[in-house]
Amino acid sequence: MSNWWDKQIQRADELVERSNGSNVLMTFYAQLLRSQKAIYDYLLCRQGSLSSGELERDELLLLDGLTPLLDIVHTYGPEALAAEAKSLLESPEILADVLKDYWNSPCDVQFFGKACLQPYLKWLVDTGVKPQRGKTSTSERQCPFCSGTPQVSFLQHKETTGEGGNRSLICGSCLNSWEFRRVVCANCGEERPPRLAYFQSLEFDHIRIEACDSCKHYIKGIDLTRLGHAVPLVDEIYAAPLDLWAADHGYTKIELNLVGI
Repeated sequence: MSNWWDKQIQRADELVERSNGSNVLMTFYAQLLRSQKAIYDYLLCRQGSLSSGELERDELLLLDGLTPLLDIVHTYGPEALAAEAKSLLESPEILADVLKDYWNSPCDVQFFGKACLQPYLKWLVDTGVKPQRGKTSTSERQCPFCSGTPQVSFLQHKETTGEGGNRSLICGSCLNSWEFRRVVCANCGEERPPRLAYFQSLEFDHIRIEACDSCKHYIKGIDLTRLGHAVPLVDEIYAAPLDLWAADHGYTKIELNLVGI
C-alpha cells in the first residue's frame, strides 16, 4: 500500500529538478508527501487499534502520528504556515479541533486539516472502511467513497469501451479515484460542448485546463495517454502556471490542491 506514496514522492523529486518558477512549490510538496507517507505507515502499523472510520474514536492515536508533518511544514513551509505548525506542535488540543473542523466540513483552504487527514482517509480507502461522517452524496461529481470534491482529472487507456471509460477524477480529500464521463463539467455537470473550454501550453503538453463557461469553474486534466509516467496529483501542482491563465480568464478552481493553488 505504501507503494502509492512512493510513486508520488519519486515523481515529485523528479519534477523538483525540472521545475522553474514552481521549484519552491514542488520542493515543499515533495517534503509534504514524505511526511504524509510517514503518517500512513504509522497508521498501517497500528491498524488493529483503529476503529471503523470514526475520527472521534481514532483521534488520539492519529494525533500521535502527525508530528512528522508538522515538523516538515515548520521547516520547509511558507512563513505563515511554518508559524502555525509550530503553534500546533505545542497545542495538540487545537490540532484536534482543526481535524474535527475539516472532518465535519471539508474545505480546500483548511491546509492542516486536509494535509493531516489525507493519509488517514487514504488508509480508509485502501482498507475499504467507509468514513463515518454524516450524510453521503449521490452525485457522480463527488467522490463515491467520502463525498469529497474532485481535485484533478486524468485520461488513461482502459480495456472498457465507451466515452466514460477513459476519464477519471481524483478526490481532494481521500485521494480515491472514480470514473467520470469525458465531455462533462466536473463541477456543474454541463454537457454542451460549446460551453466547455480547454487550454494547453507547449510547456505542459500532457496537461490542460478543463473549464466550464456555464459555472465558470475549472479542473486540470492530466493525459496519461500522452505521458504514461506522469502522476496526476503531482503533475497538477507542477503545472501551476496554467492556473494563472484560468484565473486571468475568470475561472475558479473546483478544489485547490494541497499547496493552495
